[in-house]
Amino acid sequence: MTFDGTTRPPLRWHHSTTELDDFAIITYRVTAEAVARHLPEGFEPEEFAFEDGTTGALVSAVVFRDRDYHFRFFRPVSITCGQINYRTYVRAHGEPGVWFFGTSLDHPLVVVPKLLWQMPWRRSRISIAGVWDGTPAHWQMTAVDASDESHCELVEQPGPLGPLDGFLEVADVLRTLTHPTAGWYRRRDGDVGSYTIWHPVMDARRFRVEAARFTFLERLGLITADAVPHSALAQQTIHFDVHTPPRRQARPTRATRP
Repeated sequence: MTFDGTTRPPLRWHHSTTELDDFAIITYRVTAEAVARHLPEGFEPEEFAFEDGTTGALVSAVVFRDRDYHFRFFRPVSITCGQINYRTYVRAHGEPGVWFFGTSLDHPLVVVPKLLWQMPWRRSRISIAGVWDGTPAHWQMTAVDASDESHCELVEQPGPLGPLDGFLEVADVLRTLTHPTAGWYRRRDGDVGSYTIWHPVMDARRFRVEAARFTFLERLGLITADAVPHSALAQQTIHFDVHTPPRRQARPTRATRP
C-alpha cells in the first residue's frame, strides 16, 4: 500500500503559506490515559499496538524553521524563525487529526496567534541546525524560555523508511505521523479552536536519537526526563499551506488536568 497524500484545497486570500526547513518529528510512546486527561469531551487518543504487546498513545515534538511565512493578502511582510509544535494523535468525534498542547515560536509576532486567536503559543529562543549533505546527515536543536530548556540531536540511519513500532505499513506511518491535516487546541479562553493545513507527502528520512529532552512534555506529565523517543523522522524542507484563521468550536466540558 502506498500513501498518495490528500487533495490540495484551493488557496484563499486569507490563508498563509510557508516553507519549513530542517523539519523533524520526534515522537514518544505514552499511555492513553496520560493523553486523555488533557482532552475535552469528544476527543479520544489514537491507540497503537506495540511490538512488546502493550498499547498506548503517541506524542510528538515537531521542530522546524519557518521560512518566509506570510499571509497571502500581505505578501510584503513575512517572518523566518524557529518553531516547535507539541502534539498528540487523536480522533475528534470520529475524525482523525492532532491535538496541540502548545507551540513555541522564536519571534515577537507570537503575540498575534496568542492574543488574536487565543492559541497556546509562547516565545522561546530556538536554534535549529541541519547538515543534510553529510553521510550520515545530522540535525540538532536547542530551545530556551523562562520555564523550559529543551534539546535534541539526531543522526540519520541508513536505508529507506520502514514500518515503525505500532504501524503495519509505511503508508500508515506517513498518514498518521507526517500527514494529519486537521488540528485542534484549547483556546486561552477555554474554548476549542481548530484549523487545517495542507502539504505534499513528506519524504521522511529515518533518524537515530542521540540525545533528547523536551521539558514542556515533562511538565504535562506525559514523559519523564529520561524518556527514550519512539522514533525520529526528518526532511530538509517542505511546503505548507495554513488555512488561517482558526475557527472557534463549542466550549469543552472536560477540564484540562496537566
